[in-house]
Amino acid sequence: MTNWTNWTDESWFDEATGRLVRPYAVTGGRTRPARDEFSLITLVITADPEVDTSRLEPEPAAILDLCRQRPLSVAEIAAYLDLPVSVVKILLGDLLDNAMIVVRTSAPMANGPDLSVLEAVIDGIRKL
Repeated sequence: MTNWTNWTDESWFDEATGRLVRPYAVTGGRTRPARDEFSLITLVITADPEVDTSRLEPEPAAILDLCRQRPLSVAEIAAYLDLPVSVVKILLGDLLDNAMIVVRTSAPMANGPDLSVLEAVIDGIRKL
C-alpha cells in the first residue's frame, strides 16, 4: 500500500518534527465530527472509484484514493494517513455529506442473538 506520510507539499513536512500543519487546520478548526456514526471499525469505500480528486484538499483526496479498491476501517485510514482518528472522522463526515463515500457500520448489540438462545445451545452441547 502507498505510504501517505509524505502526501503533502514537502515544504509542509519536516523530517525531525513531522507534519507542520496542525490537525485542527486540516478540519477547518472543527474539533468534533458533525456525525456520530463512525466507530473505529466502520468500513469506508469510495462511492465512485472513477472520481477525480484533483480539486480536493490533500487529506480527503488521500482518503478517497485509499478506499478506491477495497473498504478500509476508520482506524486503518487514520493509521495510513498518520492522522488522529478524530480528524479522520471529521473528514469522513464531510465526504459522506457529499456522497463521495459509502460506509458500513457494525450491527448494534441489540440486534445480536438472544442470550437465552445462546445459553440453550451451550446447555445442549454440554449434554452431548
